[in-house]
Amino acid sequence: MQEIDVAAFAERIRKGERAALARAITFAESRRADHQAAARAMVQALIEETGRAVRVGITGVPGVGKSTTIDMLGSMLTAQGHRVAVLAVDPSSKRTGGSILGDKTRMKSLAHDPHAYIRPSPSAGTLGGVAAKTRETMLLVEAAGFDVILVETVGIGQSEITVADMTDVFVVLMLPGAGDELQGIKKGVLEIADIMAVNKADGDNAARARDAASDYKAALRILSANSGAWTPEVITVSGRENIRLDTLWERVLACRAAREKSGEFAERRASQQVRWMWDMVEARFRERLGEHPRLAERVPALEGEVARGELAPTLAADEIAKVLGF
Repeated sequence: MQEIDVAAFAERIRKGERAALARAITFAESRRADHQAAARAMVQALIEETGRAVRVGITGVPGVGKSTTIDMLGSMLTAQGHRVAVLAVDPSSKRTGGSILGDKTRMKSLAHDPHAYIRPSPSAGTLGGVAAKTRETMLLVEAAGFDVILVETVGIGQSEITVADMTDVFVVLMLPGAGDELQGIKKGVLEIADIMAVNKADGDNAARARDAASDYKAALRILSANSGAWTPEVITVSGRENIRLDTLWERVLACRAAREKSGEFAERRASQQVRWMWDMVEARFRERLGEHPRLAERVPALEGEVARGELAPTLAADEIAKVLGF
C-alpha cells in the first residue's frame, strides 16, 4: 500500500490545486483507516490557513429553489472577486447507499466557474457522517483559498440544526403563496434562522411573497432571538431572476459583523470546534461498538428481543454497557 505524502498534499492544497483538494476530500470521506488518518493529518497541517471564510448554511423545502438561488448568489459573488465553495449536505439512501449527486447539473453557472467549487457530501445514511465529512471538507476548501462557503442542506429536520451548528449565518428559504404560510413553518427552523428569505418573489408571485414575509415577521416576533447580537430578519428574493440577492448577501455580512463586534462570533466558532471534537468521539465510539467481538454475537439477539417487545430497550442498553465494561 503506497504511503500518502501528507505534506505534499497540504502544500498543493495551499496553492489551490483542485486535483489535490478533491483527492483530500475523498480521503476524508473514505472508510479506509489510512485515508481517514491522512485526511486528519492534512487538516492539522492546514489548520492555520482555515477559519477566515464566511460560512453560510442554506436550507428550504424541496422545490423552494435552493440550487437556483445558490447558483445565482454564488455567481454574483465570484463576479465580485470571491472564491465560492458549495458543500451540498446530501444524506445517502439507507437502502442502497446511493446519493443524489446532481448538484453540478442543477448549478450550471457555478459548475463552469473557475472561481467556484461544488462538492456533494454523501453520508452513507447517517447525519453524523454528513457533519463529520462536511466539517473536514470545509476546512480543506478554506485552506485552498475559498473565502465563501455555502453549505446546502436538503432540509430534513435534524440536518438543518446540524448545518446551523457548523456555519456563521443560517438562511432559510421559504415559498410564497402556499396557502396558510404559517402552517408550514417548523418552530425549530424559526428558532435557528438568522435570515428568512421568501424566494420566487417575482412576477405574479411578488405580492404573495410580500404577504408571506409579513406573516413570517409576525411569527419571528413571537419567538425570542437566537442571538443576543442579531435579530432575525425576513426579506424577499428571487433566485431565478436575481432580485435582491445582493441584499441577501449584505444581510449575511451584517449578521456576521454584529456577532464579531459583540464577541459572539469567536465564541460560536470555538464552541463549534469543541462540538466537532465530541461528535468525532461519538463516531469513533460507534465504530468500535460495531467491531467489538462479543457485541457482534449478542446485539442481533438483543435487537430481536427489543423489537418483539420481550426486552425493554433500557435493559438491553444496560447489557451492552456491561459487555463494554461500563
